Amino acid sequence: MDYTHLGRSGLKVSRLCLGTMNFGPQTTEPDSFSIMDSAHEHGINFFDTANVYGGDLGRGITETILGNWFEQGGGRRERTVLATKLYGDMTPWPNEGKLSALNIRRALDASLTRLKTDYIDLYQFHHVDRETPWDEIWQAMETAVAQGKILYAGSSNFAGWHIATAQAEARRRNFTGLVSEQSIYNLLKRDIELEVIPSAIGNGLGIIPWSPLNGGLLGGVLRKEQEGKRRLEGRAAETLATHRDAIEKYEDFAAELGHEPGDIGLAWLLHQPAVTAPIIGPRTQGQLDAAVRALDVTLDPAALARLDEIFPGRKTAPEDYAW
Repeated sequence: MDYTHLGRSGLKVSRLCLGTMNFGPQTTEPDSFSIMDSAHEHGINFFDTANVYGGDLGRGITETILGNWFEQGGGRRERTVLATKLYGDMTPWPNEGKLSALNIRRALDASLTRLKTDYIDLYQFHHVDRETPWDEIWQAMETAVAQGKILYAGSSNFAGWHIATAQAEARRRNFTGLVSEQSIYNLLKRDIELEVIPSAIGNGLGIIPWSPLNGGLLGGVLRKEQEGKRRLEGRAAETLATHRDAIEKYEDFAAELGHEPGDIGLAWLLHQPAVTAPIIGPRTQGQLDAAVRALDVTLDPAALARLDEIFPGRKTAPEDYAW
């Protein structure tokens, strides 16, 4: 396993991040435990979750599963760089969501209780809060750092100017600010190349891509469809219909390279500037093992150029749309 610094911080994390959103709703607690143990065996030390994860079982369930796993001991917590998130409403009652100082305090303490730990390595804003001033947000985060409850702050689903504003306000307070941004990024979804990635690089943030295979559409969906192993509906089916020609070329190119399509999709992300670690969200042990294969895939300039032909990206703004 290769490791890299998370943004400009001194924190070292694995080049793959274990996403846990399926733990509880899709994956039983015992199976989740096995996947996390196996992730450590593979050298993955970076785990991502959120306070709202749990699906129909209830918000907070996924964090509880992680906490129960940590409680087993054996160095599980000490060997894990733990990232969680806040923003979504945990109940319909006022002040149970977003980024007010009150919710930051309450949500953090609740996550620490569920996770059965006394600190969180990376505490992330799951979305931008347009109604709360940055002075209030950063003051609450500074207090949490001073109390030893969090070490680093990160964002998720921020625009480029949100990152720039957050960092400017943090610098004004002599605070570290953000060290990472978690965005949707994959060969089919490359919009963050326009402004988010340049802003992240300019402000010292590492990019943590979520949905690296775009919900499985980059994981060999056409072959699985032909084999009767997968049938898409709704938005996924519409996206496949729109991009079917490109996805067919992509799967053919993966076969030409001698790799699985999912391996190519993950490997491509690992070749992109500012990307720290794509988030893999396995439901099964087999899916985890398959994702780890991507670490052994090297794409030469010709292969990267071919992927850009199949899935054109975005130039940095303003050159993308102006001279």
